Amino acid sequence: MVPGEAAAASDDELRRRLLETAARLLGEEGPSALSTRRLAREAGTSTMAVYTHFGGMPALVREVVAEGFARLYAHVDEVSPTGDALEDLRQMAVAYRANALENPHLYAVMFGTASLGGYRLHEDEMGVGLAAFSQLMGGVERAMDSGALRRDDPAAVAGQMWAALHGYVMLELAGLLRPIHDPESRLLWPMLANLMAALA
Repeated sequence: MVPGEAAAASDDELRRRLLETAARLLGEEGPSALSTRRLAREAGTSTMAVYTHFGGMPALVREVVAEGFARLYAHVDEVSPTGDALEDLRQMAVAYRANALENPHLYAVMFGTASLGGYRLHEDEMGVGLAAFSQLMGGVERAMDSGALRRDDPAAVAGQMWAALHGYVMLELAGLLRPIHDPESRLLWPMLANLMAALA
């Protein structure tokens, strides 16, 4: 690796570390913990790095949300369409859950369960989230085109799926499904199968 490439890789790693640290602080302690000095200390860098990479804390918080949705999009995008549209939807759900389990703090910030306090999102961040929703809507449309699901409003059906999946993931991340033995097999997949059967 040439020196310029090494520097770029180092910058990317530092930027990622700042995003991860900011998400963790928001998720664990809320916005009052997210000072430039605290973030720099926990990320093992200088306060100047925050301004160099993000221009300030409000922009960094928005980047945390955008990064969370970008990772969600990338996970779901790995699911290639096959001849079984319902199985494709199931695999999209698998990818959605895997992303949440791999990035729990980002997930909390993305969906507002970690308070942003005085930090406010712009329309751009909402656009990134809607792009992730459009992936699911595309899967629903393919299932309708194949006849696996009855013709309906794809956005409304995708919204039902996302609401069910998101509810399960939130309960799982909160540790509230522990009374259920193997909740993935006994709750998540039966719930989504029941929903698909009702929409078939």
